[in-house]
Amino acid sequence: MTIILNRAAFLALSLLAAGTRPAAAGCVQLSSTAALAIGMKIYQNEAGQKARFLTHWNEGEEFPSMGIGHFIWYPEGYMGPFEESFPKLVKHLRKNGAALPAWLRKSPHCPWKTREDFYKDFDGPRLTELRVLLESTIPLQAEFAAKRLKDSLPKLLKALPRAERTHVKKQFDRVANQPLGLYPLVDYVNFKGEGVKDSERYAGKGWGLLQVLQGMSGTAEDGSAAVEFAASAERALEERVKNSPPERNEARWLAAWKKRLKTYVEP
Repeated sequence: MTIILNRAAFLALSLLAAGTRPAAAGCVQLSSTAALAIGMKIYQNEAGQKARFLTHWNEGEEFPSMGIGHFIWYPEGYMGPFEESFPKLVKHLRKNGAALPAWLRKSPHCPWKTREDFYKDFDGPRLTELRVLLESTIPLQAEFAAKRLKDSLPKLLKALPRAERTHVKKQFDRVANQPLGLYPLVDYVNFKGEGVKDSERYAGKGWGLLQVLQGMSGTAEDGSAAVEFAASAERALEERVKNSPPERNEARWLAAWKKRLKTYVEP
């Protein structure tokens, strides 16, 4: 099954924005139709809407990334600094009636230890079955991605001193009420996380949704919030690269990250 999100379809995302805005300050509501539209855009961002990229392992990383949101899956015994999200997605798929391959039901950890092993087995039965599953469950993955945003706001506020919560909540609502609705927020939290885990820091500096919202200072409701959000995210990611361990060579990814941020402002 191949699903193409053309320009007209993405422009339709703007029309769905009314269904993706908070009903009240800090209250996230997302219709299933809007969640799917946002999910398809995330699929475009992460995988170019190509099924073979639904199972992917970046050079320089210790783990593969699966699904439309490139959800992280750690090999057994590896304890990484980033939040592992693919096992949670598998639970979500199973809970909602998706037919999982037998090997996946029995494998809470990624069965491939290295990137080399992963790509040797890329066209084998397990990864082929996994891509079929992931391509056939895009709506469920979109719901999962949207739910992560809904669950994130309480985490962000809890991580802050009381005096700072109003500012972050205000910036969240400003972005959510832009023409593209919750898309920038849903995409970014699935892209770079909430930013509340101490392990997701380089030199004590985070790059998640929390840090991006903290980096915004505007108050206007004139459509500028999405631009401010993208600019703050760019600063956070530039700082991440600057502070990252040299052996990770994260600078190689920065141009693609910045290109993705432009979709928060431009259809």
